[in-house]
Amino acid sequence: MYKRRTMTDTPGGDPLASSGWLLCDGHRAGGRLPKSDDLLTTTPITHRDEWNALLRSLPYAHILQTWEWGEFKRQTTGWQPRRLMFKQADQLVALASIGVRSVGPLKIMYAPKGPVFASDDPATWSLVLDHLAQMARRERVIWLKIDPDVALATGTPGEADDQAEAAGTALVGALKARGWRFSADQIQFRNTILIDLQRSEDDILAAMSQNTRRKIRIAEREGVRVRAGTTADLPILYDLYRITAARDGFLIRPPSYYELEWRALMEQGLAHALIAEIDEQPVGHVILFHFGRKCWYFTGASSNEQRDKMPNYLLQWEAMRWAKAQGYALYDMWGAPTNFDESDPLWGVYGFKRGFRGVVTRYVGAWDYAPSDLLYRLYTDAMPRVRRWLRRK
Repeated sequence: MYKRRTMTDTPGGDPLASSGWLLCDGHRAGGRLPKSDDLLTTTPITHRDEWNALLRSLPYAHILQTWEWGEFKRQTTGWQPRRLMFKQADQLVALASIGVRSVGPLKIMYAPKGPVFASDDPATWSLVLDHLAQMARRERVIWLKIDPDVALATGTPGEADDQAEAAGTALVGALKARGWRFSADQIQFRNTILIDLQRSEDDILAAMSQNTRRKIRIAEREGVRVRAGTTADLPILYDLYRITAARDGFLIRPPSYYELEWRALMEQGLAHALIAEIDEQPVGHVILFHFGRKCWYFTGASSNEQRDKMPNYLLQWEAMRWAKAQGYALYDMWGAPTNFDESDPLWGVYGFKRGFRGVVTRYVGAWDYAPSDLLYRLYTDAMPRVRRWLRRK
């Protein structure tokens, strides 16, 4: 089923670069024959079921690395997905779905929440990072951005629960040692709140703040009912999202963008919508993405009416109950402040999420590899309007 890459698999025709072989110290095989356990092979994966099955087997699997997410971004924004499998001694060590986009004669590349590693082995990470850097040089990219879903620390910075994570600390060290730079452009949320769903429902509820439990009970008492949404409800989902955006002052994309996103993932069994109703009138929703061990609270919205009946609190509780019933180990609330103070735009919603008493988790964030420092500085410093345009696409 798997094959070694050959010279014909890679543009450019360099037999050493295109073979996918690297040594443990990151240099190409040259004057000596490498040992078999030093070698890293890369293989493009071109079949959806094969890719998702491999990804699902990895502990750091993320919805943004699925086949479906790559196809959605290809159709809507022009990022062409390239899906690579990395193996060492015939063992799967990482996967990376990398979006590729042309900028004139050059390229930019981005692996959202990737690469996805199979273990916490720093030597393997180094091999994968070296291969990606080599690819960036060979293909004349301005930057290659990666964003591994590896925790750097848990807890709130400077507080009693602040604790470094060994895996994330080691990964950051490997990135710095190999010339990667922490990106000023963090596309995804760097921090989040994780809720352990392997506890009983009673224990999950008991761990919440007293105020959050009280508001869940208010919603139940005031007649809020939560039902599953389907693709037939897409107009309702967008309308509530539009109302929320107007109220909270953030920009959203046209309806066709969200319809394609939500429909594609719902039809593939990777998204689930819950709609809160009062007297059969929709007053709020959540859209959950789910894959591997995690369920993510990706999108939420509410109407301007009946907010005093606390539908959003009951929606979150029912979302956690649904995710637990499906066998997911973690509920990811998808987003916490970058700076844990009132200056951060997420501070308000953070107060809402914090009441559910999950673990604040801070990830390593996005890192860029730039073969040309000059091109990188021109792109990131002198072309802000171009970058804003790309982000809208």
